[in-house]
Amino acid sequence: MSAAHERPTVVEQEQARQALQLLRDVDPAGETLDVTVAGTSESVHLPRAALDLIREVLANMAAGQGVTVVPAHAELTTQQAAQMLNVSRPHVIKLLDEGNIEYRMVGRHRRILASSLLAYQRTQLGTSRAAADELAALTEDLGLY
Repeated sequence: MSAAHERPTVVEQEQARQALQLLRDVDPAGETLDVTVAGTSESVHLPRAALDLIREVLANMAAGQGVTVVPAHAELTTQQAAQMLNVSRPHVIKLLDEGNIEYRMVGRHRRILASSLLAYQRTQLGTSRAAADELAALTEDLGLY
């Protein structure tokens, strides 16, 4: 797992925004995208999945968010999971004990697969979006908007 990257600087945000604009409409004909390295005649073959991840990283950086890259198979401690979810460690342990996030025991320690943590995060985001949509519709129905 790479170290958590701090929030990008204003310059990095602008560079990410520009790069994202250039890559936003790129749609490789096949499963790979050929990228030429500046100052050389070398070409790098990027898989489509890598292009999608690069776009996601750039979008987060452009929005001023720090980015952490974690392999899906990586096992995280409860403290690392708490940092990724931006919650307390005791809250993560509660989520584990309630069965909301899959984990395994290694001796007396809990280990969480990054893929399990990301699955939980996606579920929470979906729930949050649905609640926000419902609140917006209710506000509109009541004429408060």
